[in-house]
Amino acid sequence: MRLRSHLRALVFGCVLASGSVYTPAWAEPPEGYPFVDYNTGLAQAKQAAKPILLYFGRYGCGWCAYTNRETFSNAEIKRLYTENYALIYVDAEGGKRITLPSGERITEADLGARLGAFATPLFVFMTPEGRVIAKIPGYKTVDDFKDFDRYVRGKHYEHQGLLEFLKAKP
Repeated sequence: MRLRSHLRALVFGCVLASGSVYTPAWAEPPEGYPFVDYNTGLAQAKQAAKPILLYFGRYGCGWCAYTNRETFSNAEIKRLYTENYALIYVDAEGGKRITLPSGERITEADLGARLGAFATPLFVFMTPEGRVIAKIPGYKTVDDFKDFDRYVRGKHYEHQGLLEFLKAKP
């Protein structure tokens, strides 16, 4: 038994020394953005009459970290989204309790499941009242987020779906 413990310690030490230990990426909201929790964001959206960008991320999500680094670091995206949206960040696996516009209390993970956040990142655009406009999974570029902004703030969702809008892009 003691030999087994020493072998595990030796193997673990060799792995650490080799630098081949997997270190999960942090999936926090992007730095410098005023992302808030779900309930605070819904209140802000209603008060300011701004659409919502709901960002589902999770601990260890490499694509979330990549999106934060490659897309949200863009100054124009930061300006567009900070000025024009209520920004909400939700941990797709979180247990924090939130209150839906209907008054129902659920966890962040339950909200993620209801909105299809089975993989992260997931970006959900919503009206100020909390109605879903579009759900967009995965890594997206700066140009993608510019297109999403035009779709949402131009209220194109009132007469066409996102894919139809994107196909008609000049």
